[in-house]
Amino acid sequence: MDRGGEIIQVQIGGGAAGLRLDRALAEMVPQLSRERVKALIASGQVADAQGKPSVDPARKALDGQAFSVALPAPTPLGNEAQAIALSIAYEDAHLIVIDKPAGLVVHPAAGHFDGTLVNALLHHCAGQLSGIGGVARPGIVHRIDKDTSGLLVAAKSDVAHEGLARQFAAHSIDRRYKAIVVGRPNPPEGKVDAPVGRSPANRKKMALVPGGKRAVTHYRQLRALRDAALVECRLETGRTHQVRVHMASIGHGLLGDGVYSKPIRAHRALLETLNFRRQALHAARLGFIHPVTSIALSFESEMPADMQELLDTLSD
Repeated sequence: MDRGGEIIQVQIGGGAAGLRLDRALAEMVPQLSRERVKALIASGQVADAQGKPSVDPARKALDGQAFSVALPAPTPLGNEAQAIALSIAYEDAHLIVIDKPAGLVVHPAAGHFDGTLVNALLHHCAGQLSGIGGVARPGIVHRIDKDTSGLLVAAKSDVAHEGLARQFAAHSIDRRYKAIVVGRPNPPEGKVDAPVGRSPANRKKMALVPGGKRAVTHYRQLRALRDAALVECRLETGRTHQVRVHMASIGHGLLGDGVYSKPIRAHRALLETLNFRRQALHAARLGFIHPVTSIALSFESEMPADMQELLDTLSD
C-alpha cells in the first residue's frame, strides 16, 4: 500500500451496508468515483481494519466494517500537452467528440510517446479530462486504430467516463464504420459472430481464437464496386481490429490493410497509384446517451478525401 499520499478512513454504514465493496466505498467517499475505487482496490490501496489489502471489488461490505483507502501521491504527468489541431464534432463540460484523421495515434505507447490524441486533448482541455484512464490515457473511453479515421468520444469528467463505459459494456453505443473491401459479400448483408483474441502465431496480430472475447459485427453492402464493395459495419462489440479481422475471415478483407488482407493485383496497382497506404476504414457514425443529461446524441462523419478518392476510382 502506497503511504505517500492521503489515507481516508471509512466505516461502512447506512445504505452502503450490503453493497459491493467498490460501490459501498464510492457511496461513503463521494469524491471518489466507483471506477476510481475499483482501480485503488486492484492496486492494493484498500485495506481492512487488520491492514490486509482487499482485492475483490465484488465482495459484500458489511455494516460497521472499517477500511483504509490510500490515495497515492499524484504522479507527475509524463504526457506533454501539445497544440495539435483537432476536428471537434461536439463538446461540453463532460465530454468531447473528435473526428480523428487517419495517422493520429489515440494514446501514447511504445514508438508513439507524443503527437497523439491524448497530447492534443491535454492541450485543448487544459486539465479537464477524466482521470480514470490514468496518466497514460486520461479521458480515453475507447479507441480506434492509428490508420482508421473517424469519430470517437473522450470523457472530461469521471461521471461521464463511468456512464460512457457502462454503455460500451452494455453494447448500447451505436458505432458504424464504412469500409471498402475486396470482392462483394454474398449474401450482401449478414453477421459475423466469432471470438477475437491475440493470434497464437503472432502476438502483434488479432485472430479468430476459440476462447477469445466475444465479437459481433453486422455488415451490409452499400455499393458494388470494381471487384470490391463499400460496406457498412455495425459493431455490437468493440474488440481490437474487430472489423478488419471479421471481414477478412469471410473473404472480404479491407483494401489497404497490409496485416489482414491480400489485395488482388489490380487493387494493389491502384493503391500504389493513389498512394493509399492505410486500411480503408472510417468510423462514420457514433451515437450514445449523454451520461449526464440523458439526451440521445448522434454524430456522423463524412468520408475523408483519401478514402473518397479510392471509392470514386473504384466506381468508374
